[in-house]
Amino acid sequence: MLAVAAAAALLSGAASAQELIVKIGHVGPTSGAVAHLGKDNELGARMAIDELNAKGVTIGGKKAKFELLAEDDAGDPKQGTAAAQKLVDSKANGVIGHLNSGTSIPASKVYSDAGIPQISPSATNPKFTRNGYKTTFRVVADDVHLGGTLGKYAVTQLKGKNIAVIDDRTAYGQGVADEFEKGVKASGGKVVGREFTNDKATDFTAILTSLKAKKPDVVFFGGMDAVAGPMLRQMKQLGISAKFMGGDGVCTGELPKLSAGTMGDEQVVCAEAGGVEGESKKSLDEFKVRFKQKYNVDVQIYAPYVYDAVNLMVAAMVKAGSAEPAKYLPALAKTEGYKGVTGTIAFDSKGDIKNGALTLYTFKGGKREAIGVVR
Repeated sequence: MLAVAAAAALLSGAASAQELIVKIGHVGPTSGAVAHLGKDNELGARMAIDELNAKGVTIGGKKAKFELLAEDDAGDPKQGTAAAQKLVDSKANGVIGHLNSGTSIPASKVYSDAGIPQISPSATNPKFTRNGYKTTFRVVADDVHLGGTLGKYAVTQLKGKNIAVIDDRTAYGQGVADEFEKGVKASGGKVVGREFTNDKATDFTAILTSLKAKKPDVVFFGGMDAVAGPMLRQMKQLGISAKFMGGDGVCTGELPKLSAGTMGDEQVVCAEAGGVEGESKKSLDEFKVRFKQKYNVDVQIYAPYVYDAVNLMVAAMVKAGSAEPAKYLPALAKTEGYKGVTGTIAFDSKGDIKNGALTLYTFKGGKREAIGVVR
């Protein structure tokens, strides 16, 4: 009996020796004003991890068991760097996140210093990939493309004559607003006012009253939906009937609810830093159905990009035959032609996605509707 027990223990030990534990970190704001977006991202990561474990992926001849290390940065830069250090201390093999540019940028140095690859599914500020860190990647287009495209659209398609710009002074909000303003001016448009608020504000009476006097026909807001919703309500109260534009931070399924039903049909035009057409759209639509079946909630925005980021990181590990950051990082950097649910992914020398697309949206009847994909 003792011999049988000893043999069983040896077999168990051999089996566990052949199992490779791979820790994937995810960081997003799962508390605070944009927790609905952070939770959406985290669910995308969990879905990828669950599916990878079900597939029985092998890395370097060993069966891999993937674990998700989920951290909350509350959209705060200081909490973001603390979360990053916690993942470094936990010896994460790679990190997906952060959601916001304002947290992703300072955290990127922490990961770089530790040599841990980081893929953001949604940080769009250009500075994120401009620090020369070899560990930094993103799977969406940046604000130069997003803000500039929206600026051009405001002038050429919405025929904006008097365009006002507001931002929330975060790395994301100010960055996308700056690029929007450049896009307006490059297209021959006129910016009649530039105001700012903060990412926790709820009262915009002073800045909106100031802008109302300038008779804007388009108001652009660089920031998130939690601020954009109340801003739309107060625009309605003040009788400002201008078109409202924003980047991906406002382009969410929650915006109609946050604006308390004050949005007019097609009043809002926004852009998501990503987009698929043709055959690729089928994969994304199928993902959204599976996501709804698994979690009983709809995708907000970036869960599919998180899902792709986890999977392509693991694909690099498989290709390199190792989950050690230093060994699979070169394979990750050389990602080319990866077929994800959000389209084909390849990285340039900075870690930016090549040929990143944008999807323009509006809202009708409280529902988000795609206008088209722009590259």
